[in-house]
Amino acid sequence: MAVPESLSIAQARRITLAAQGFADPAPAGPVTMRHLRRVLSRTGLLQIDSVNVLQRAHYLPIYSRLGPYPTALLDRAAYGRPPELFEYWGHEASLIPTALHPALRWRMAGAHAWGGVRRIADEDPKLVDWVRDEVRVNGPLTAAEIEHEAPRETGNWGWNWSSVKRALEYLFWAGEVVAARRNGSFARVYDLPERVLPAAVLAAPTPTPAEAYRELVAVAARSLGVAAEIELRDYFRLPVAGARAAIPELVEAGVLVPVEVRGWRQPAYLHADAKLPRWVRGDTLVSPFDPLIWERARTERLFGFSYRIEIYTPAHKRVHGYYVLPFLQGDRFTARVDLKADRKAGVLRVPAAWLEPGADPDTTATGLAAELRRLAGWLGLSEVAPPEGGDLRMGSALGVR
Repeated sequence: MAVPESLSIAQARRITLAAQGFADPAPAGPVTMRHLRRVLSRTGLLQIDSVNVLQRAHYLPIYSRLGPYPTALLDRAAYGRPPELFEYWGHEASLIPTALHPALRWRMAGAHAWGGVRRIADEDPKLVDWVRDEVRVNGPLTAAEIEHEAPRETGNWGWNWSSVKRALEYLFWAGEVVAARRNGSFARVYDLPERVLPAAVLAAPTPTPAEAYRELVAVAARSLGVAAEIELRDYFRLPVAGARAAIPELVEAGVLVPVEVRGWRQPAYLHADAKLPRWVRGDTLVSPFDPLIWERARTERLFGFSYRIEIYTPAHKRVHGYYVLPFLQGDRFTARVDLKADRKAGVLRVPAAWLEPGADPDTTATGLAAELRRLAGWLGLSEVAPPEGGDLRMGSALGVR
């Protein structure tokens, strides 16, 4: 369907969902690496987070778009040899296509965003050199394997990190070490780039920062479909000035098309390859760290859905729950559900389920119940417990009286 120059919110919503891969046909058979690559081409990158109350954050966006799939596919893409993805700071800690490594070297050359990590290079350069040599001679290694008796220090970033760990994170930011894999406790295992990343990627020329900003904004625009300036730069957390300079250059190059989204105050930009599907079908849960909902103000403008993650909110102040996933039915969020994988008992627990205003309770309950059973099966859980709280009644839909 052709994209008009003036879009309604509903049209912008469907363009976004198509750009993110939610309008793609479901796999007809087993999910393969080809399907995984298609999702990665839609999302551009995947955010990593350590919370594992349900499933690691980077696995969930693939599930939301493809349904149950073997997570070993993503592990292979990220940590196989050669890898197709690498860990770095994109939108927070992320898995990013290795082809984008050159476009992120401007960040590697800059100062670390966290002062405690940044200071280690100035205050203890000999330690940084020693840690680099340890990885070079003995890598791949975790921080724990080379910390020895290094003192642990608490910084304002909220983790109890030793000086060795801070040195490793400084080297990781600078691109001098990379994550070869994650171990069983989800700790980074560090190694030298030349022993992990494809030689062709490392040999690729380094673009100027301006060229890199244009490339990253273009990736963001393709993944968002239609977006305001703040969302185009937030996707890779780009500097304001660099992103603002890149946008008109991409407009002039025909990559971005200025459009009006009725009801938005902000100017909008449409990717030249964006598609406008007539509808979006399917019921699926969406991770709190899914790129579809990274920018919360955009989520509210597009979906009329106000969403805040409450992991870091004290329990007595939470409104909806600890790890709450929005439930997408077609092109609308109709519910949100707090979930926990009780692996010992083999049960998907539902601390709370909430109906969104205007959503049909019966249709929503039926769709969500089916999705919870599908999710439980993917996670290797044999049962779905009925909701313990919230206002969405699902007992009959789950077969529970």
